[in-house]
Amino acid sequence: MLFRSYEAPVKDMMFVLDQLIGLDDLNKLKDCEGINNEFVESVLTSAAEIGSEVIAPTNVDGDRYGVSLKNGVVEVPPGYQEAYDKYIQGGWNGLGFKPEFGGQGLPATIAIPVNEIIMAANFSWSHLALLSQAAMRAMEIHANDELKNLYLPKMVSGKFSGTMVLTESQAGSDLAALNTTAEPEEQHYKITGQKIFITWGDHELTDNIIHMVLARLPDAPEGVKGISLFLVPKYLVNADGSLGKRNSVEAVSLEHKLGIHGCATCVMNYDAAEGYLVGQPNQGLACMFTMMNDARIGVGNESVAIAERSYQQALAYAKDRIQGTTHDGGKRVSIIHHPDVRRMLLTMKSQIEVMRAMVFSTEIGRAHV
Repeated sequence: MLFRSYEAPVKDMMFVLDQLIGLDDLNKLKDCEGINNEFVESVLTSAAEIGSEVIAPTNVDGDRYGVSLKNGVVEVPPGYQEAYDKYIQGGWNGLGFKPEFGGQGLPATIAIPVNEIIMAANFSWSHLALLSQAAMRAMEIHANDELKNLYLPKMVSGKFSGTMVLTESQAGSDLAALNTTAEPEEQHYKITGQKIFITWGDHELTDNIIHMVLARLPDAPEGVKGISLFLVPKYLVNADGSLGKRNSVEAVSLEHKLGIHGCATCVMNYDAAEGYLVGQPNQGLACMFTMMNDARIGVGNESVAIAERSYQQALAYAKDRIQGTTHDGGKRVSIIHHPDVRRMLLTMKSQIEVMRAMVFSTEIGRAHV
């Protein structure tokens, strides 16, 4: 009863996009030319198939078995690898990224509802894809051409994944207390420190993991004005794109959480790991805000996804649960026949529609400013 199947609400999404936001108006925006109802609906229908038929079935085992760290290797629940492989084979990872890096170049109009589907299908699993997208966005905007050309095509394809690495035991919301260091060495930096609460900080689902790490240079000013952003790969990457030796990056433990057991939330250790500056020295927080702003709208979208999945669970339960009789004392009925239960379900549904409209319109507006 706890794990009902998930059906992506494509019609509800299309109502928001077409009737509330207006696809005709979106066509006038940059990069949205030719985006019509038929095209958007076909993409969302395809996303619904992979969400409902490929990713959602992994949700039960993801929660039941969770992730584990054995002999330095993060093991994932059954079905995760197969679901991820099908996800990247369909090109979903690069939906909103530039074709020059292997992406499809589609607008936020399409990317935001697709992400809702993925998150509702398996919330734990989805963080692997969504944190990678945030890392790619930061690289696309702030990294130099050499780093973009070497890393972005593999990240956009899904062969490499990405992380957002900020938090330390003494530096959570207060990043001014950050202690991780970056020592210059020839054409790169040596990154040393420990980070906590790193979502999908380690795993074997992709060939490589690209950590976007906040650290301090030796001559950095105090506080947040002295933070820089570095790209630190799990495996070093050669000039021809092939993988080199293992970098000195490892997951030393997994965080114990009340929920999302199928998501590897790691304590990461960087022991003079080789890293590369992204953006300008001491401007790391500004660069990281590109990722954080991506993540913030993502959290709003997560809320819609979780609410939608919860509503679907509640609706199914209300149809199954036999309790009481009809108003005239006749046959026993399921609780969905009771007016107050219907009122609660309709309240849930209406609130989800408002939430979805707010998230979609905010992201589309942000992406096309």
